[in-house]
Amino acid sequence: MAHALIVGGGIAGDTLALLLERDGWEVTVAEIAPAPRTGGQTVDLRGDSRTVLEEAGLLEQALRCLIPQRGAAWIKADERRRATMPVEAFGGQGLVSDEELLRTDLARIIHEAAGAGVTHRFDETVEELDDVEDGVAVRFRSGTRQKFDLVVGADGTHSRVRALRFGPEANFRTSLGLAHALFTLTETPGTPPLDGWFLIHNAPGRRAITARPGHPGEQEIGFTFAADTLPHRHDREAQFALLASTFAGVGWRAAEFLAAAKESNDFAMDTYDQVRVPAWRDGRVVLLGDSAWCASPLSGLGTALALRGAADAAAAFRSARVLDDLDRLPAAWDTFETAMRTKTDSAQQLPPGRVASMAPSSALGIRVNAWAMRAIQSRVMRPIVARALASSEHRREPADSPAAKVDSTR
Repeated sequence: MAHALIVGGGIAGDTLALLLERDGWEVTVAEIAPAPRTGGQTVDLRGDSRTVLEEAGLLEQALRCLIPQRGAAWIKADERRRATMPVEAFGGQGLVSDEELLRTDLARIIHEAAGAGVTHRFDETVEELDDVEDGVAVRFRSGTRQKFDLVVGADGTHSRVRALRFGPEANFRTSLGLAHALFTLTETPGTPPLDGWFLIHNAPGRRAITARPGHPGEQEIGFTFAADTLPHRHDREAQFALLASTFAGVGWRAAEFLAAAKESNDFAMDTYDQVRVPAWRDGRVVLLGDSAWCASPLSGLGTALALRGAADAAAAFRSARVLDDLDRLPAAWDTFETAMRTKTDSAQQLPPGRVASMAPSSALGIRVNAWAMRAIQSRVMRPIVARALASSEHRREPADSPAAKVDSTR
């Protein structure tokens, strides 16, 4: 039986593990976190996400976890609305849909679907990858060694596998000039309700604060701000200090959110980046998901690409009958990569002004952005925008609310 090691137990890694197991592989998943990851905001179930989940038999479970949504609203500090986009906008194809669930629920559904052929090793990652005859010899951080027929780096933007085998992160990472922090706020009796609305408050200086519905009694909070680099991912005090200085005087619920961030157990901070790797395979070591092609949360396509990539990679192995002859593995992966690159290259082409619209630099820019949100919903513009959305190859998740748990602990 062929044995695959998947480094990274996120959406891409766990989906591939599930599908390979169903095809007859033995699969080990090494995840550096001590337990399945939680946190992250909402993802929608349109396009590739729905298709892959339906094919995997997981769609009904996902539909049972939907979070009630009413739409998005751009607000002033006193919560007066500059613009709104209800769920019904563009026939349900707007910024927020009526089929949204938390990333943590989607990840749990995929993780729990795995059978006995998938072994998860938490609090574990790789330290060495060496080619040997018919496979890859792996030394884990724990010190254990094992040989695998295939190693998949699905460990995110800051991939350990990519660094070990393909080169330093700086060779592949492009910063988009913004950073974000995400966490879950537990409501108290005095917490202002959201009533199903995704609220977005922009402030001059490329700063944005968002709050959107989560599980009952919870709100999913986001901070976005200008930055190319951040404090070390393990230096929480420095991260909180950066947020406090950046959002001082912003108003709205900034002070409340800054205090709540320190009490959260799923706080995460990272930069908005894109990752481009010239080749996703080196021998029998391959890259999948954000490790290979991160389009950034601004694309709104992270989860859809992760699901589609995992499904198409498994299908390529199946079609080439790799289990019958592992020598077919490299060619099967190269066929997958050629096809998948058309999707990832497209996803990385952000619309002009995407960064500026996410976090306008001036008060005028904030007003113009709100005007644009109203204008595209006008009677004249609605059919034009609807056609553009309908022709999109992938269904975009709300780009103002990063779909995936920030990869800052890798």
